[in-house]
Amino acid sequence: MKVSQGRHHWIAKRALTTPGIRRVAEKRLVSLHVDVFTDRSAAGRADERRAHLRALFERLVDVYRTALETGHSEASARELVHLMANMDFYEHGWTELMEIPGDELDTHYERRRSFFERHGVTRADPLGAFRDEPLPEAPATPERLAAATYPNAESGYADAVYVETPDGEVRAGADQPEPDDVSLAEIPKVAPEIEAKYNVTPSFTDPDDRAESSADG
Repeated sequence: MKVSQGRHHWIAKRALTTPGIRRVAEKRLVSLHVDVFTDRSAAGRADERRAHLRALFERLVDVYRTALETGHSEASARELVHLMANMDFYEHGWTELMEIPGDELDTHYERRRSFFERHGVTRADPLGAFRDEPLPEAPATPERLAAATYPNAESGYADAVYVETPDGEVRAGADQPEPDDVSLAEIPKVAPEIEAKYNVTPSFTDPDDRAESSADG
């Protein structure tokens, strides 16, 4: 799968794995992803999916951390998260949300089988052991699978992790080096850039974040 990797991804990794701010970072990043994928939803479908997507992304943050803790690189961990999200989308027939075409899912699953089987993840149960309780239900759109189109998907990247750098170069492999000078102090600068990229309502600046961060610490 092709994943982009810029400075904001390294900052997000640092934030999601730093005690004292990781809960705040998770809250804001989950909100960002909910906004992105409800915006991509078919007309009239956003509100009915919002609770499901929020719960899904909250659990996928746990997947990301688990993958990092077990030796996966940042790009590899993030690819795992995206693949599991796309399996969930496919199970619901939400093809307009998918970032890879449905006919490549089996190839991706086989390539990641060792991680998926270790955590009980299957095509039919995309969260496996990471599902601590049922996710909020949301209506499926199975009719979209009958003549599926994938307007947000990129095909041809099923055999490895492909990393697209900020200069547009695409490299096979997930072993790109982490910058030495990544600082959490950059969050106030990069957060608006991320939100502008996806054209979503700001989700990183919340007056409750400071209190929440203090409680987490």
